[in-house]
Amino acid sequence: MIQVTLSRESLLKPLQLVGGVVEKRQTLPVLSNVLLEVEGNQLSLTGTDLEVEIVGRVTLMEAAQAGAITVPARKFLDIVKSLPDDALISLVQNEDRVVVSSGRSRFTLATLPVSDFPNVEEEDDSLSLTMPQQTLKQLIDATSFAMAQQDVRYYLNGMLLELNQHQVKTVATDGHRLALSCRDVDGLMIPERKQVIVPRKGILELNRLMSEGDATVELAIGQNHIRARTDSFTFTSKLVDGKFPDYERVIPRGGDKEVVGDRQALRAIFSRAAILSNEKYRGVRLLLSENNLMVKANNPEQEEAEVNLEIDYQGPELEVGFNVSYLLDVMNVVPGEQVRLLMADSSSSALLSDFDDAASQYVVMPMRL
Repeated sequence: MIQVTLSRESLLKPLQLVGGVVEKRQTLPVLSNVLLEVEGNQLSLTGTDLEVEIVGRVTLMEAAQAGAITVPARKFLDIVKSLPDDALISLVQNEDRVVVSSGRSRFTLATLPVSDFPNVEEEDDSLSLTMPQQTLKQLIDATSFAMAQQDVRYYLNGMLLELNQHQVKTVATDGHRLALSCRDVDGLMIPERKQVIVPRKGILELNRLMSEGDATVELAIGQNHIRARTDSFTFTSKLVDGKFPDYERVIPRGGDKEVVGDRQALRAIFSRAAILSNEKYRGVRLLLSENNLMVKANNPEQEEAEVNLEIDYQGPELEVGFNVSYLLDVMNVVPGEQVRLLMADSSSSALLSDFDDAASQYVVMPMRL
């Protein structure tokens, strides 16, 4: 039997975080519900799609009788959102219904049995570590765009998380481009290299939970799951069972043609050329000559674009084709003002990085045009 009162403000954020995991179209009806559990002065909210689970926690104004119910996630969230900012909300369970009331508004929601709600099985964690949330967010932001979306090579539909000694590394690839980012974490000491693949949805949800401040997150990695804990939530995701490609072999070595350019200027000329590129293949040609980069594009309608940018380049002329969307993706995540582009020849991949900070590296395969 649940009977609690709490402020809209304290309920809304955890409910939004948990609601993000809940899928609209579910094979099991109970998966479109959120599990509410009261214990002492704490209310826990749990949402899951069997792959990812998030538990948000709210401190109640006063201790309440222990109990648990499941309510429709989307409707419950819409009700809470619709109430005024300073509203007080009371939840009272009435057999297989729950009454949500605030001020002069009253809503009665259907519930489903708590016993139907799936539990992510607990397992022994083989590795635990604590790191700043901000660092984890930076690692994910720098690489997540390169994850595959629905590749038959299922291990590419996620991100490699690698822990080794005092470093945490993230790597993502869709087979045409690769993004890698690496950070040192104070106090971390992992004796031997540990690699796990976190599925795409798990990565995107975990990133939503991370904050920019000084707060830390505790990561626990088991055989089949990764868990992230903070004061306000616990996140669990299944791991992808598979072998990630050897990313070290993909990173091109020995590119002797170095281009250094202003990131915003490069993004601007790539965007301009992209307007008249083939909508399906998005190919553009990069033509390098002394202190000049020309980007050319054309499409099946025989339309052409040609844009030039003065750059810092001394070396032989080179012409190479790339998917312009991949180049733009890199320009959007590199944090610095200047970008370094290393190339060897027209059939080799390009290596891109921030000019001042090589913690993140990006590999883009060439295209035949």
